[in-house]
Amino acid sequence: MQYLQRRPRRNRKSQAIRDLVQETSVSVNDLIFPMFVLEGEKIKSEIKSMPGIYRFSLDLLLEELAEVTDLGIKSICLFPNYPEDKKDKYGTESLIPETLYLRALSEIKSKYPELVIMTDVALDPYSSDGHDGIVENGKIINDETVDVLTKMAVAQAKAGADIIGPSDMMDGRIGAIRNGLDDAGFSEVSIMAYTAKYASAFYGPFRDALDSAPKFGDKKTYQMNFANVKEALIEAELDFEEGADMLMVKPAFSYLDVIKTLNDNFPIPIAAYNVSGEYAMIKAASQNGWIDGEKAMVELLTSIKRAGAKIILSYFAKEFASLKNH
Repeated sequence: MQYLQRRPRRNRKSQAIRDLVQETSVSVNDLIFPMFVLEGEKIKSEIKSMPGIYRFSLDLLLEELAEVTDLGIKSICLFPNYPEDKKDKYGTESLIPETLYLRALSEIKSKYPELVIMTDVALDPYSSDGHDGIVENGKIINDETVDVLTKMAVAQAKAGADIIGPSDMMDGRIGAIRNGLDDAGFSEVSIMAYTAKYASAFYGPFRDALDSAPKFGDKKTYQMNFANVKEALIEAELDFEEGADMLMVKPAFSYLDVIKTLNDNFPIPIAAYNVSGEYAMIKAASQNGWIDGEKAMVELLTSIKRAGAKIILSYFAKEFASLKNH
């Protein structure tokens, strides 16, 4: 018999012991549920590449939120799906007070005042070019885009947003939005910066959900090269200094090292977006019987939390909350 001073298996000998010494756990409180709203009435349209996730007309979205909040989900991030005839080069639809998105924010906040609403600030849902910024001569124009994004953020704050989420990756937009919000009297509205948003292949199903794929080229002149991590530190330092309240890494699963790097270097909460492609892969494998989807979901979310994300945006939020409630 070996006389070993240290036997790590002693801490694994029963489920109760394993639960007692578990280092990381995910709570519904950590999650933000991304949701989609579209024009019309009585519409609930499943996104084919994202089983279990739907686009809702506003009337049914308000009904769906009753179930979402009853499950204990306290935060959502809302994205709009607009028809092509509402889109133009400058995303002007985003600033019309009675537009679907702003009306949705207002009605959600009125009916669910305790629900935290995070918004999306970028041009692509409203752009006829499908890009996150204004396009001139085939290039994304930074500073003119930032002016529009600032106005968009203020309009969303007026409509009831709690957290502004600039997802565009334009330079200088966090500082401009912070100043714009403060000047308009919204100093209490938070900014979650999409700090390290990578040019990723894992966004495909989301673009299906919004019909917002670029009409030409790609997004590599503003979204980050997936091979880089030091660049994320530069982006994070800028966003931190410009007034971001939270820093986000997107996607999450292939970027756990980036999440850890930002968490180790900045004293504000780090968020991670468990994106549509990551969700779709688990769902597809689960539907084919190749993996246990429920266990894979919990393992994935736990790995993101373990890497250092305090906040996780995930399409699994409702499913995870249902699991925890049973």
